[in-house]
Amino acid sequence: MTSYKSHYACFDCRKTFKRRLLGDIQGGYNKELDETPAKCPDCGNIMADMGLDFESPKKKDVKAWNHISTLYKVDITFHSCGCSGPGYIPNDSNELINHLIRIKNTYLEHQHFWARRKQDPESQSEIAKDEHKNGNFLYRIPKQYKKGTQKKPKYDSKKAQIYWSERVAEIEKKIEKIN
Repeated sequence: MTSYKSHYACFDCRKTFKRRLLGDIQGGYNKELDETPAKCPDCGNIMADMGLDFESPKKKDVKAWNHISTLYKVDITFHSCGCSGPGYIPNDSNELINHLIRIKNTYLEHQHFWARRKQDPESQSEIAKDEHKNGNFLYRIPKQYKKGTQKKPKYDSKKAQIYWSERVAEIEKKIEKIN
């Protein structure tokens, strides 16, 4: 079986490396050893784990390297199995800010939904209508905020509001890191 190696980037040296896994060397997986930080062989600084799908820009492309560094600061990396890819990756800082603002607005919509929600429907027809109309909001909260049964779900609106307000705060911190 093939073991895929993550790409590590040094933003100071503008170089990337694939790190050998200790399991490849020692013949077995040791989680503690494989998760130690990777150091740049050139400068010795800790390198950024950019994921399996990362393609580094050319060393001379300082603007692209600065953008990749900004993406890393806001937790956008290229981690996936290689099948579906890492998702949308903005091309520059303005696109990145717009992308984060769109995410923030979506989170605010969810927060407002839970703030307006008065009570859970009781009858099966009301529950079905609620799920059809509000499924986007109902299915995107963590399971711990959903109680009851599948036929009679009960939601904790206050905890859902807190959950979405925390997500909004996380996005605002990311936007601050860019500016």
